[in-house]
Amino acid sequence: MRLFLVVLSSLLVASCGSTGVIKMDSDKYMVSVKSAKVGFVSAAEEKADAYQEANEFCAKQNKSVETSNLEMRDSGLMQSASATLEFKCVDPL
Repeated sequence: MRLFLVVLSSLLVASCGSTGVIKMDSDKYMVSVKSAKVGFVSAAEEKADAYQEANEFCAKQNKSVETSNLEMRDSGLMQSASATLEFKCVDPL
């Protein structure tokens, strides 16, 4: 049983992280963040991490984030918390 918990913990930690910013087409990007949170936890932290990465990416171009789509999944039984943000970098208002 102890070995099972160690292996499960390792798999969960290995699945944490971000894809980084990925170009989808000529002006749209995405970033996906996944966490190994256990139990029934909100994906709010992953959402914040995704927006932080997107804002940093767009700021390098002196632009702002415009959200195209946001999908969030709270953690649960055998399911990690995650957030996927699709966005554009646009000129600030």
